[in-house]
Amino acid sequence: VTVSVLYWIMSSSSAKLPFCDEVLITESDIMARVKELAKTIARDYEGKATLDSPLVLVCVLKGSFLFMADLARALSDVGVPTVAEFICASSYGGGLQSTGEVRMLLDLRMPIRGRHVLMVEDIVDTARTLDFLMKLFTTRSPASLKMVTLLDKKGTRQVPLRVDYVCFDIPNKFVVGYGLDYAERLRELRDIIVFNEPAFQRYLRENRASKL
Repeated sequence: VTVSVLYWIMSSSSAKLPFCDEVLITESDIMARVKELAKTIARDYEGKATLDSPLVLVCVLKGSFLFMADLARALSDVGVPTVAEFICASSYGGGLQSTGEVRMLLDLRMPIRGRHVLMVEDIVDTARTLDFLMKLFTTRSPASLKMVTLLDKKGTRQVPLRVDYVCFDIPNKFVVGYGLDYAERLRELRDIIVFNEPAFQRYLRENRASKL
């Protein structure tokens, strides 16, 4: 499979990818759930998020960027004004498992004192990163601080954490797509798939060999 053919497959059907064990959540299911969740969030922030004081969406980079973009548009559709902030904190070293050590790589540019803040995460598994961020931003005296996650792996918690809004609960499997990556690859997939690392590494070897 050449790179050009692979990317045609990626844009048409995730199930055909040689490293896809399962299409866990389709693009259409993601879009429907994001719109549904936006309505719930809108009810909770009625009278709190205004044009003078929009809801602050804090995107936890990099995995949340697509989710937050779609969520922001869905919130706009139901009358919730927002502003976007971006932070980067990581407990992954490019592999399949969390290292357990949280590193803050990029902080907020605006103060959040007295503002309603919604943290936007791609996936909560060990919960170490989000627990660290919630404690950090609580010290900055926001009017309220809640969290929303695209995916929740409740069975992998290492610290107790209650997530306010969850799009999907998923099993303890490594997933990529819709912003989630493997070693910075595959974020662009439209669906969320269960990732087969040996098959992906085999594909890379075969693709390199075909160019020799």
